[in-house]
Amino acid sequence: MSSISVIISTYNQPNQLDLVLAGYVCQKFSGFELIIADDGSDKRTLDVIKAFRKNHDLPITHVWQEDDGFQKTKILNKAILKAKSDYLIFTDGDCIPRDDFVATHFSLKKPNCALSGGYFKLNKKVSSCIDKSLIYSQECFEKNWLISQGQEKSFKMTKLSRSAGYAKTLNMVTTTKATFDGMNVSCWLKDILAVNGFDERMAYGGEDREVGERMVNNSIKFIQIRYSAICLHLYHDRPYKNDSFIKQNQAIRSLTRKNKIIQTPFGIVKG
Repeated sequence: MSSISVIISTYNQPNQLDLVLAGYVCQKFSGFELIIADDGSDKRTLDVIKAFRKNHDLPITHVWQEDDGFQKTKILNKAILKAKSDYLIFTDGDCIPRDDFVATHFSLKKPNCALSGGYFKLNKKVSSCIDKSLIYSQECFEKNWLISQGQEKSFKMTKLSRSAGYAKTLNMVTTTKATFDGMNVSCWLKDILAVNGFDERMAYGGEDREVGERMVNNSIKFIQIRYSAICLHLYHDRPYKNDSFIKQNQAIRSLTRKNKIIQTPFGIVKG
């Protein structure tokens, strides 16, 4: 049995997924499994996964559903049921984990809590420069390398520090609220099952935050680790962004908060 299940959502980004998987090969922590939550990708994604299985011993499960528009919540619920561990990390197929990513989530996990991690967003130019050699060497996580390739200098680069003490201090003083951000969050399997997983009515825009709000309604505390658990977010367009769906999602979230809803009837178990 794996110590942690890492659930990676993806849709037709095989090149980016290939880089993300390279990041998991580099992990200092062992004993975890990968679950690819695939929202209808074509054969190119399957080819990436087949090549990974051929070249690496890290357990990887491919959970796929037919392409029917943005149905990320549905595939994530299916992926949750495939988990072989009692603790889950949720992330995306465009987020390359630093080599201490899984170890950080594992070491900081606590009962009745979820961990809200961070990410460093790369611009389009720098994203195009990333290759596996830079991931294996971890050079792409170095501030000086990023700046040399055209990444803008900003305070957000403090996320790239490897000082555990510095990260802990920043986690304590940040004004950013700890939430369920699907790019980098972890929780106990039993806690997400208790709220019946993701609400499958929801398309893009806050669908991950909503499941976290129901977990909070069920007395789960979110802990801020945005400066401790780090991944690089590769640049991409968002053609699935739709204002009407975002408005619908906001209405669902409003009811969740107002009525202190814990379980959605539109989740893993229907009705």
